[in-house]
Amino acid sequence: MNLQQIKQRFGIIGNSPRLNYALETAVRVAPTDITVYIQGESGVGKESFSKIIHQLSNRKHGPFIAINCGAIPEGTINSELFGHEKGAFTGAIENRKGYFETVNGGTIFLDEIGELPMETQSRLLRLLENGEFIKVGSSKVQTTDVRIITATNKDLFEETQKGRFREDLYYRLSTLPIKVPALRNRPGDIYLLFRKFAFDLAEKYHAPEIELEPDAEDLLVKYTWPGNIRQLKNLVEQLAVLEQDSKISAAALRQYLPEQTTNLPALANHSSGNSGGDFSERDIFYKILFDMKNEMSDLKKVVLELLQNSTSKDEILQGNEAVIQRVLSGASSEPAPEITISRKEEEEHHDDHHHFVIDTEDSVNLEENLSLEDKEEELIRKALLKNNGKRKKAAQDLGISERTLYRKIKQYELD
Repeated sequence: MNLQQIKQRFGIIGNSPRLNYALETAVRVAPTDITVYIQGESGVGKESFSKIIHQLSNRKHGPFIAINCGAIPEGTINSELFGHEKGAFTGAIENRKGYFETVNGGTIFLDEIGELPMETQSRLLRLLENGEFIKVGSSKVQTTDVRIITATNKDLFEETQKGRFREDLYYRLSTLPIKVPALRNRPGDIYLLFRKFAFDLAEKYHAPEIELEPDAEDLLVKYTWPGNIRQLKNLVEQLAVLEQDSKISAAALRQYLPEQTTNLPALANHSSGNSGGDFSERDIFYKILFDMKNEMSDLKKVVLELLQNSTSKDEILQGNEAVIQRVLSGASSEPAPEITISRKEEEEHHDDHHHFVIDTEDSVNLEENLSLEDKEEELIRKALLKNNGKRKKAAQDLGISERTLYRKIKQYELD
C-alpha cells in the first residue's frame, strides 16, 4: 500500500513533505511493537496517526481505545487504567477491570500523557518495562500484552527539567517520536482541507458548497491557525450554517477569525512553504541577520561619506556618532569605546582617494562583533533583561518558541 492509498483509506488530506514524512514513519513502525510518541499541537490530528498505526499493525483485529489522560480526575485515573479491587476505596463496591486489562492484545492511545500524576507515571513505567501491573487495592501482579501509543502537545523534555514528568519514563516513551506538523507549517494544504470540509458539509446538509473569493482564499492561507485542523473544520461549519451567500469574501471570513499578533515565525512559515528544519530555530537567526545587515549598511554609508568628503571629517563623524557607537558596541553591553579616525595617504597613488583606518581604545575586533553566536546570545540577554527573566515574554519578543529559548539559555549558560 503506497502513501496515496493510505491517505485515501484514512481520510488524510495534504501533500506537505512534513506530513508525508510523519505518515511514512507511522507506516514503517506500525508492524512492530515499538512504543510510539506522537508530538504535535492540539488539533493537528494526533489520534488519526494512532489509528493508522493500529490498523496497519498485527494487532488490527484486537481492541483499540483512545484515552485523554487530562480528562480523567487524578483520584480515579489509576482505577481507570489499572482497575481496582472491591473495597479498595470508598465507592469501590465491586471489582473492576482497567483499560490495560480489557485491551489485552490490542492498542491503547494515551493522549495528553503529560497530564499523568507522578504515581500513575511510576505504574506506567513498570508496565512498559515488563508488561506487569497491580490493581488498586490488590497485591497480585498481573500481566498484559498491549501496545502503547502516547501523544502530547507539551514539551515533555522541558517537563522533566521542571520535575513534572519522570525522566526515565520520558526516555522510555520517546523510543520513536513522530512529529505531526502544525497547520501553519503546511500552507499548501490549508485550502485543500477547506474544500474537503466544505464538500462534506454540503453533502451532509444537502446545501450549496461554500466557496472562497480570491482575497478570502489568500487570507485563509496566511492565517496562523493556532487551533490547527480542528479550528479550520469548525470555521467551515460556521460559514456553512451562518453565511447566506455561498461565495465568501475576505471581509466575511475575517469576522470568523480571532485577531492575532503576527510575528516573524508566522511570516516565515507563510511565505516559504518550506518543510525542512525547525522554523522557530531559524527565525531567531533571521532577526539577528537583519539587525547585522542594517548596522553594516549604516556603517558603509558613513565610511563612503568620509571617503568622498575628506575635508569635513570631523563634521561627518559628529553627525553619525550614534550610528558608529551602536555598531561598535553591538557585541557588548559595555559603553562603546571612543572612536578616532586617522587618514593615511598612500606613498604612491594615482588618484585622489584616501584610506581610512578605524581604531578604538579597546582594539575592537570586527569579526567578533559579527559572530552569529555572539549576536544571538546578546539578543537573548536583552530580551530576558527587558522582561525581568520571564522566559515566556522573552520568547514572544524574540519571535521564537519557549522550547527554543530554553535550549538557547542552556547552550549559553544564561541561568
